[in-house]
Amino acid sequence: MNKTILSVLAHPDDAEFLCAGTLIRLKQEHGFEVHIASMTAGDCGSCEYDAQEISRLRRAEGTRAAALIGATFHCLEEKDLLVFYNDAVLEKVTRLLRLVQPGIVITHSPTDYMLDHEMTSTLTRAAAFAGPIPNFMAERRIGQVLQHIPHLYYCDPIEGKDPLGRDVAPGFRTDISTVIATKADMLGAHASQRDWLMKHHGMDHYLQAMRDWSAKRGSEAGVAFAEGYRQHLGHSYPQENVLGQLLGVC
Repeated sequence: MNKTILSVLAHPDDAEFLCAGTLIRLKQEHGFEVHIASMTAGDCGSCEYDAQEISRLRRAEGTRAAALIGATFHCLEEKDLLVFYNDAVLEKVTRLLRLVQPGIVITHSPTDYMLDHEMTSTLTRAAAFAGPIPNFMAERRIGQVLQHIPHLYYCDPIEGKDPLGRDVAPGFRTDISTVIATKADMLGAHASQRDWLMKHHGMDHYLQAMRDWSAKRGSEAGVAFAEGYRQHLGHSYPQENVLGQLLGVC
């Protein structure tokens, strides 16, 4: 098993909300190399700073959060609310996968509350499929092809529901009770976001919201804190649930 995992999510701090506990456990318990990628630099995520300044701050926060667990942060430099499926962005994501060579990839739920998340999910799924194909964008020389399609997993959508408010049940959960403090430390590194979420979302409990959601998923499985996932099991994608095998399911 290739012990490299890559999360490709839309914005800085999405990983810390949705999948950091799993990344931490894979790093600590199995020696995985961890890469955390953000599709954008979070340029719209402020009422205080202009787009250039908040992007600079949020890239730095993403780098600091990843460094807490010895991970590497990547930013693909798309713009908030303008993440679209097109050849240029698909090339970026495929190039990243070929650079990192992950055995496991985590991305957003295919249905979520905003289109940046959904488009990131679609692009990552497409890049995972395209990565091993030698003729895909061969003229652009976008790196060494993958050995095979990586194992692909979807995080919970935000609040565990689709855009119509319907519950999206996880296929399985990973117990993150032993690493919730480190997950909170990683999220806390994204200091610029507390004021933004309070003003735009009416949410003044940045860290507590993450803990509450992790506790809800945990309570469903009889543990303190958990993260929910679904595995992409379409034709030609790996069928073995390696994430569940490595970390156990609850």
